[in-house]
Amino acid sequence: MDEMDLDTGGAARPMRADARRNEKILLDAAAAVFVTSGVEAPLREIAGKAGVGTATISRHFPTRADLVFAVYRHQVEALAEAGPALLAASATPHAALGEWVNLFVDFLVTKLGLAAVLQSDDPCYDPLHSYFLERLEPVCGQLLDAAAESGEIRPGVDPYELMRGVAGLCAGAGNNPRYNTRRLVGFLVTGLRRLD
Repeated sequence: MDEMDLDTGGAARPMRADARRNEKILLDAAAAVFVTSGVEAPLREIAGKAGVGTATISRHFPTRADLVFAVYRHQVEALAEAGPALLAASATPHAALGEWVNLFVDFLVTKLGLAAVLQSDDPCYDPLHSYFLERLEPVCGQLLDAAAESGEIRPGVDPYELMRGVAGLCAGAGNNPRYNTRRLVGFLVTGLRRLD
């Protein structure tokens, strides 16, 4: 669902602030439920977490595919917006990169909960992977460039390769209780530092 809403006359108008806030609460709740219960979780579980009725979910998202798509887009947008904000607020660009990578890990954990649906034959999910790369690769690149320009990391780190590396570490956990994804990702980010 985008940030436009239809009035009774059919003309597009921006969503009201309260409607955007309510949608964010609903999408955050759905994302959390997808992680713990999978994307086939009952709508009543999502509704309960969001503090709304199931009719509210159905009104905003007529199909489960609509809800899954909206959760995915919502999380990608939040992650894309976090990059520049972290760069502006963090003590160093490398610190901003590390914080952003941690948020990326959180996103990937949720995405793993969506994996079965995202790999389905439903054509509505086809554009999601391209959308993910189009929005997040430039943000990761901006963080890497800033850290390289500050002399904290070596130049030339490819954002796509870093994101694939983090994704591989996230996917490797399985059910192994000794596998610490964050620790391994931390080693990866630390390994980007300049040695000279």
